Amino acid sequence: MSKSWRPLLVILFVALFALACPAIFADEPKQADNQNPPAVKLNITETSLGKFGEGGIAKTLTVSPDSKRVAFVAWRGEKCFVVVDGVEGKEYDGIVRDTLVFSPDSKRVAYIARRGDKSFVVVDGVEGKEFDAIGAGTLIFSPDSKRIAYYAKRGEKCVVIVDGVEGKEYDSLGEGDPIFSPDSKRVAYTAWRGEKCLVVVDEVEGREFDGTRKGGPIFSPDSKCVAFVAISGKKQIVVVDGAEGREYDAAFAPIFSPDSKRVAFVAISGEKWLVVVDGAEGREYDGAFAPIFSPDSKRVAYWAGRGEKRFVVFDVTEGKEFDDIEEGSLVFSPDSKRIAYGAQRGDKRFVVVDGVEGKEYGGIFTGPTFSPDSKRLAYEAWRGDKQFLVVDGVESTEYDGFVEGSRLVFDSPSKPHTLMLRDSEIFLVEIEITE
Repeated sequence: MSKSWRPLLVILFVALFALACPAIFADEPKQADNQNPPAVKLNITETSLGKFGEGGIAKTLTVSPDSKRVAFVAWRGEKCFVVVDGVEGKEYDGIVRDTLVFSPDSKRVAYIARRGDKSFVVVDGVEGKEFDAIGAGTLIFSPDSKRIAYYAKRGEKCVVIVDGVEGKEYDSLGEGDPIFSPDSKRVAYTAWRGEKCLVVVDEVEGREFDGTRKGGPIFSPDSKCVAFVAISGKKQIVVVDGAEGREYDAAFAPIFSPDSKRVAFVAISGEKWLVVVDGAEGREYDGAFAPIFSPDSKRVAYWAGRGEKRFVVFDVTEGKEFDDIEEGSLVFSPDSKRIAYGAQRGDKRFVVVDGVEGKEYGGIFTGPTFSPDSKRLAYEAWRGDKQFLVVDGVESTEYDGFVEGSRLVFDSPSKPHTLMLRDSEIFLVEIEITE
């Protein structure tokens, strides 16, 4: 064969290989095969969970993690009580606002109540020990729903209560809840002794700092590591299992990858923002927010800003520019091959899936949600004064609104559900998707 033909053959081979394997040359996650389903039909079933009764406080409405149960606080005369799925609980002198919480399995309910000048926790109707005060918003169940922890105060001292047992006394406790590890076996929290702050893990105190950033410590998914942002003088440092990283002018809550092997966080250096992944600093931007790892832990995505424009960054590749990106909307599919987020151009909002813009709406209420098989996508949107669900581009029945705090959940690849409102009545809306 003549040597002059060889370069042409190489070019032809590369071109054919690229056509056969387009994902290798892709900048953004692409749809897997058969992920463009035909137009679907939404078969909707509505189950009423009741209306707000007389004296119901709408702002106390709390939705269970599975978005199938609701609870709220109501008043009758001088007494108040909790209503769970339409059933009234015991009356008290007061119930601390924003303390209603469901367990992760959605089967249990807890809140902080008052009788006279004493506060106590009520779990599944059973009253706990009385204290002078209990930290509002600190009541938390363990991931397995079997344990419970909260901050309490007796006199001038503060303690963490875990399963009814009091921990060490401190001058004050940090912002945020005490936290359980994912395996429910460990507990961590932030405490203050005088002017110094420390992180306590399983009642073992760590090094003292000038403070910690709001949000407190977090556990890795495998429950073995703890990370937090420490304040030292005018600088902030991400600490992972006691190892201190580089100092920045500001650092934000770190996240672990699903396999617990990687860490990412947003930092500010001077006037520039950047995302740090595994200790390596990314490109500087005018703003950078909310990094997430793909479920397989191999990819990182976040949204960033340059001037007045916003865009999503996949690893190091910048996506299309928009006027804004919906906060908290960025999500990978379960198979890590697809990505979606809410975006805004002018006064219109839409969902971007695998780089493709969807239909424009007046607003997107919740970020997009992929089905467990990664093939379908659903989200909540509104037009005018009506709200509805959008599944694979098909709109559901219209409602007056969404129940604040509810989530759009797939029970199976073809059966999502959520909670909706119509004429002040709460409905469990279950959808079966058929083609």
